Parts: sequence; structure tokens; C-alpha cells
Amino acid sequence: MQPLLKVEGLKKSFGGVAALRDGRLELQAGSVHALCGGNGAGKSTFLSILMGIQQRDGGTIWRRGRQVHYSNPAEALASGIAIIEQELSPVPHMTVAENIYLGREPSGRFGGIDFKKMNRDAQQLLDRLEFGIRATQTMMTLSVAQMQLVEIAKAFSHEAEVIFMDEPTSAIGEKEAQHLFAAVARLKAEGKGVVYVSHRLSEIFQIADSYTVFRDGGYVGSGLLADIDRPGLIKMIVGRELGEEYIKTNDPTDEIGLEVSGLTLPGKIEDISFSVRKGEIFGIYGLMGSGRTEIFNCLFGLDRPSHGSIRLEGEQITVAKPADAMANGIAFVTEDRKVSGLNLADSVRGNICLASLPEMSPRFVMKGRDEAAASAEMIARFGIKAARDTMPVSGLSGGNQQKVVLGKWFLRQPRLLLLDEPTRGVDVGAKREIYRIICDFTAAGGTVVMISSEIDEVLGMSDRILVMRQGKSAGIHDRRATDAQSLVHLST
Repeated sequence: MQPLLKVEGLKKSFGGVAALRDGRLELQAGSVHALCGGNGAGKSTFLSILMGIQQRDGGTIWRRGRQVHYSNPAEALASGIAIIEQELSPVPHMTVAENIYLGREPSGRFGGIDFKKMNRDAQQLLDRLEFGIRATQTMMTLSVAQMQLVEIAKAFSHEAEVIFMDEPTSAIGEKEAQHLFAAVARLKAEGKGVVYVSHRLSEIFQIADSYTVFRDGGYVGSGLLADIDRPGLIKMIVGRELGEEYIKTNDPTDEIGLEVSGLTLPGKIEDISFSVRKGEIFGIYGLMGSGRTEIFNCLFGLDRPSHGSIRLEGEQITVAKPADAMANGIAFVTEDRKVSGLNLADSVRGNICLASLPEMSPRFVMKGRDEAAASAEMIARFGIKAARDTMPVSGLSGGNQQKVVLGKWFLRQPRLLLLDEPTRGVDVGAKREIYRIICDFTAAGGTVVMISSEIDEVLGMSDRILVMRQGKSAGIHDRRATDAQSLVHLST
């Protein structure tokens, strides 16, 4: 049977550096094909070429047995190929429906946009996908996770025969991910093909039929997922045996590092109380909209709770704004590094020193030597792979960008580390490095609170887990006395 899509020998270089040396893939009708590889393996470059976003330097692409070349995304879409991109690009002041049908709005009788039809079609699509979003909502009012759902709906609206999904669940919770997987199953049943990119191996084994692995810009191998296990796939991805996936070496003490009592933010969270010991990794799990991130926003001064108290290492503190949190030794690694964690227009060095500007420039003049020394220290400490620290941070892989965010906060020597989805969009190798960083922090007496949508990660790294449901606590559970099924049950 003729494959929906076949690619051989795809090549692409930037400034003489090969981003893709040998991209290959074969997608059959009615199947989900996982494209696997670490950060910098060439996956996103490969997909961008297939979508006509970038032009290839070499290689051949066949669409249903016919050689094709797409000069732009419009040509790829016309050929029945759509993509859900990892990096979101919403138009914030427009509605959900306007974003879904941007550039192809339905026309009314007099040539204007038929908003009634557009809103109706968008709402029917959102309801069919069970995303729980109103078509008339403005994008700027949505969370990052909801924006990701809109991006998914946009791709589905094209009714394409081939859909590329680049980390589609990186910002959404378990419940929304299951709705997506049900939609993917419908696509398979209709004879369509999906190329699925995800660092979450549990997802790949759950929904994919076959796989292809890239490493260092080149094809490594492919096959049926039924013929390989998780350790075998990890070895192909990283090129070596990785051992245990979760590095957990922390040892909680008896001393309380953080105590939260009665935290309430009207309409968001109600009467949240918990304590975290020094040296402990305290996990928070819940579905999208459960109030997880709102807890962090209150602790870091981004939101003002109506009730509640915060004690840090036994001392009651007042956090009215982020500057208060930082002054008290609190660091906050947000869920979206590209939106709120980094200044993508600045250098690696500039981002590492971003949270320490008052210390680096006491008289409004940056201390160049101190800045360079601090940057070098964090790069060495976290093994950040950058050609030079003056290069744009946007040029780094996802894992290295996340380590820059961590370096930015560790430069301030925090006492409490708030981690919101700390390994989102990074590969298994980079995840292990981040877990090591977290455990080293706790070994030095630090306190960690970590939000994660990945059940395996919460169970693999946390000592105790607070489950959130509809803005309230559904209980705190010891990791050794609970399992994935229990967490999902408690959170719904």
C-alpha cells in the first residue's frame, strides 16, 4: 500500500552547521507514527521543512507516491498536511474562533465575515473535541494550556489527511490529553495519518503504532512499537544506557521549610494548607484549572490572596509582589519558559543575570566582569551547552533553555524553589540533569514544591503529593502509598 507520506535523506544547514543530516520517515494511512529524539535531534526542523516553513538543502519527499515540494505552508495545507506546533503563536486580542479560522474566515452575503457561522463552526469543533472552551472567548483570557487546546482545534479544523503533532500535550493536563488521544483514535479510524512528537514516552507507547528515532540531526532507526520496550527506545534516543529514569536522592529533614495556612484566592483556590520540610520535594497534581498554578502565583506575589498566611523557615512573611518573594529567597520557575521565563531577545548571559540586576548594576551601570563571572559559573554548574554566553538564548535547545532559567534563579541562592512543569518540552537526558539539579538543591537544605502534569514524574520525584480538585485540596498523599490511578481518581 502506498504510504501517505515518505521522506528520504532530508538535509538542512544553518550558517554551515547541519541541523538535519539525514531525515527519513514513512507514514501509513490509519496509523500514528512517533517521531522520537532528544532536544536538538532535528525533529522540529524536519517537520518545518515538510510544512514548507523552511526549504530543504537536499532529500526527497513523496506524498501518496508523488514527489512534492512545498514552498510555503499554504501549499502543504492545500496538499492535506497540517501541523500543531510546539511554540504557540496566538493573536491575543482576537477570539478563539477568529484564531481557529484566521485567514480563511467564512464570508457573508455582502463579502464580509460571517461571524455567526464562524462562531458556530468553532464551537461545534471545540465541543466535539470536549475542550470546554467558548468560541467567543478572547485568547488573552485563556491559560497557556487552553491556548494549546485552541492550537490543536485549529489543526483539526483543516480536515487534513496528515497531521503533525509537535509536543501537543506539553501544556495540558491528563484529562485534556485523554480527549486529544480520543480525537487521534478517530483520525486513525478515518484512515488519516498522524506524526506524533513527544518527550513523554508513556504517551508514545499509549497511542502510537510505529516509531522513527533521530539523533544529532540524523536517522537512527525505525520499527513497530510492539517490538521495542521503553529502555530500548531510550537507548536509541540518547545513544547509551540511561539507567533509572528518575534521579531521586533527596532526604527530607524534620525541619519545616514552608508552611501555608488557609490560602484563599476567591474564585480560584479555597482554604489551601500544607507544610513542606527542608530537603523535601513536595508535589502538586491536578487537572487544568484545578488551582495548581494559582497557589504559586500567591506564594510569589503575582496574585493577592484574600486570606491565608505563609511561613518560611518558621518566620511569617508578607508577599505582596514578586520583589517581596525574591527578597525572602523564593524562586519561581514558571510553566512556559519562552513566555515568562526568558527574554528571548537577550543573550544567555543576560538571561542568567536577569533576576539579579539590582546586584549587578547598583548604580544603574552593569558590572560587566561580575555579569560574565556569574554567567560562567552557572553555565559550568548546570552544564549549559552554548557556543558562547553572548549568543541569543533563543538559539539553545529546550533543555538548555530550561537550565538557563534555573541558573537565573540559583544565582540568587534561593531557600524555596517553586517549579511549575520543570521538565516540560525537554528530552529524557535533559530531564535527568534537571532532576539532579533539584536533588542537589534539597541536599543543600533547600525546599522544593513542584507542579507536574506528568503522573509518572509526580510519583517518581515527589515525597508527598497534594492533589488539587476544582480549587480545593483533595488530600495530601505519601508517594509510597498511592499510585497513578488513585491520583487521577482524586483529581476528577
